[in-house]
Amino acid sequence: MEIEIRRTDSPRPVPEGSLGFGRVFTDHVFRMCWEPDRGWTDARIEPYGPVSMDPAASVLHYAQSIFEGLKAFRGADDRIRLFRPDRHARRFVKSAEVLCIPPLPEEVFVESVEKLVEMEARWVPGADGSALYLRPIVFATEPFLGVRPAQRYEYVVLACPVGAYYAKGFAPVKIWVERERVRVAKGGLGTAKTGGNYAASLLAAEAAKKRGYAQVLWTDAVEHEWIEEVGTMNVFVHLQDEVATPPLDGSILDGVTRDSVITLLRERGVAVRERPVSVTEVRAAHTAGALHEIFGTGTAAVVSPVSALGLGGQDLPIGDGTAGPLARSLFDEVVGIQRGAREDRHGWCRVVGDG
Repeated sequence: MEIEIRRTDSPRPVPEGSLGFGRVFTDHVFRMCWEPDRGWTDARIEPYGPVSMDPAASVLHYAQSIFEGLKAFRGADDRIRLFRPDRHARRFVKSAEVLCIPPLPEEVFVESVEKLVEMEARWVPGADGSALYLRPIVFATEPFLGVRPAQRYEYVVLACPVGAYYAKGFAPVKIWVERERVRVAKGGLGTAKTGGNYAASLLAAEAAKKRGYAQVLWTDAVEHEWIEEVGTMNVFVHLQDEVATPPLDGSILDGVTRDSVITLLRERGVAVRERPVSVTEVRAAHTAGALHEIFGTGTAAVVSPVSALGLGGQDLPIGDGTAGPLARSLFDEVVGIQRGAREDRHGWCRVVGDG
């Protein structure tokens, strides 16, 4: 792919100290556009700046937009590694299909991310818990007011150095079990990474925070009995003698970290099942003393342990309220692979540049 490079005339200093998450952005972005008679063209890296759009742009009215989130890590060997960009590229294509957006070829996705990271290498932090977070996004730009797939799209990749997603880092969090509001339903947009899913989660999340909980454990849209996702992450439940995670049956996003954790657990010989898990089963396991751990998995937080569930007006503590051994060991293993400190047996990492 031919990429035009337009460097900024005013490079900014790389921030030091606490980075937070998603507030500081690098000097450049990657951009492409799509039109019916040309396909994906005009690949370029240019200075970070505002996107100009017509107020009638389709995305502003009909929410035709998808995105991804992945990270680049600087290891102790000073090499920069992208974690599973091919898997993110594949999911980007699937999301595009659900939203009737022309799919970006997987190899173009990977190259665009890699080239931007290579150019912005000085922004990749090396401190524990830090990374360069990458946000590829496609949105409809054709100006029209009519309900149909748009005929023009923009592809942009942003990059921002980040610290831990949660302010308390790996510390366990309390989660509210949501049994009234709905995020997605089977047959809807749950399998796509699109902004509408996140907008639908905000009201319940804010209500949970007012109750003193960090996030929401979503249940199914019909019975509100079957657990689905925790906040914006996939969820795992260690109960009895197995680890269970809800199946990808039409309402749950195919998480890259989810897939990685399942693979690592099976390598250890841990019984992992992708099966429905009910609130009733979780409550019964807690009563029987067989509910060992609950944790979420996702790109931003990697592994996030749950200390308690808010259910039926009371808190169900998980274990002793600290991070369980399974969540801790999985977090350490995934992060170790991402930073090159542990063997990458599956070829998940892609070294950027000369290494």
